[in-house]
Amino acid sequence: MKIPSRIFSFPRFLKILQSLHLPTRPAGGNVKQVRSKTSDPAARARHTDAVELFGKFYPCDDHTNVTPKILSKVGKSLQNQRNHPLWLLKERIKDHFYTSYLSRHRNPLFSVYDNLSPVVTTEQNFDSLLIPPDHASRRKGDNFYLNQSHMLRAHTSAHQRDLIRAGLNAFLVFGDVYRRDEIDKSHYPVFHQLEGVRLFTKYELFANVQHGEELHLFEKGYRTSCKQESHTLEAVKLLEFDLKQTLNKVVTHLFGKGLDTRWVECYFPFTHPSFEMEIKFQGEWLEVLGCGIMEQQLVNSAGAQDRVGYAFGLGLERLAMILYGIPDIRLFWSEDERFYRQFQVTHIDQKVTFQPFSKYPPLVNDISFWIPHEGYEENDFYDLVRNIGGDLVEKVALIDRFSHPKTGKMSHCYRITYRHTERTLTQEEVNATHRDIERSSVEKLGVEGRF
Repeated sequence: MKIPSRIFSFPRFLKILQSLHLPTRPAGGNVKQVRSKTSDPAARARHTDAVELFGKFYPCDDHTNVTPKILSKVGKSLQNQRNHPLWLLKERIKDHFYTSYLSRHRNPLFSVYDNLSPVVTTEQNFDSLLIPPDHASRRKGDNFYLNQSHMLRAHTSAHQRDLIRAGLNAFLVFGDVYRRDEIDKSHYPVFHQLEGVRLFTKYELFANVQHGEELHLFEKGYRTSCKQESHTLEAVKLLEFDLKQTLNKVVTHLFGKGLDTRWVECYFPFTHPSFEMEIKFQGEWLEVLGCGIMEQQLVNSAGAQDRVGYAFGLGLERLAMILYGIPDIRLFWSEDERFYRQFQVTHIDQKVTFQPFSKYPPLVNDISFWIPHEGYEENDFYDLVRNIGGDLVEKVALIDRFSHPKTGKMSHCYRITYRHTERTLTQEEVNATHRDIERSSVEKLGVEGRF
């Protein structure tokens, strides 16, 4: 009997999964949550010529831009810390998928991975997802590179191709991701995502369709705004319906009925058509997930040429902020017992509404400087502020741009809001931090201070 190409022997399956840096199961039974042999991977992480993470050394080059502050977050795995709000959210989503989607043998249809290494190759993070070499998302200003070939993943989508190649047709990946970004209450350079993928054969997709045996997944057609050139319209419409229904059910499971949501068409290099779901939060529409029909070229490259599928990615912090009423994304990294105690529940579905410890007053300082004609990136400045001010900084806002009429030089003025989540700051300590930021901006970014 011919063995289907998607079925692998158990030893080969294990070998593929081991290449993904999955934790191994101890012989004794229960799975241990393996973080790293070094509890703080960044303790010895940065050398003059290499970055060390999880016992491996990555030689530095002109792409290396990861900072000690970011390295100190690697390996924390907040999604696996019991009674952390991200852990609660993960467990609720897992429970929903485990009970709602079952195979013919009544086993969970979706497999779950929550401890894959955040260190990936640039090929995994970009090329495997069909992201063009000149795409803006590859910029150093937006990512944390260990070197030219390795980086901290910018999305959990970096594992899509490898897991499909390992023979999986339905899976969820929870993990920490890293992006250089602006500074405010809803943005942080380390956050957590859920990635979901589901693939269908012709028989699975059309099983409940009248005369489904006469329908097809593929055709030699044209790409339109509604479909890819190789997909039939009926296949795409069924996939889109199943995808949106699946995600609507997740959101209803988490928030209950009556939540104000909407779907918005968008663009991703690795799905077409693509969509975003937005939730109305505090009077504004907040994007919480992106999804779409997987590009067939990506599916084919993973060895699943006879299948079509969809993928989705959810931002866990944004969902948790809405679900539990957490006002500031920095609180997810708090080690204050007053934070953790609020999430020590007897059941994962127990309702929790976060109660702020206190409202500590903000302290505001401005900084202005002339920027160089070339090479200045706003995210470089935000990253510098993060590295020096850490979680003392609540927000950084560009409040003024000025172009000198004679010299053509450009000046930026930023307002930095300092506020600790657990105590009152003094003007003296804020001024000391602010002076360090001024000095480092001149030394590292090549700006000319107007202090």
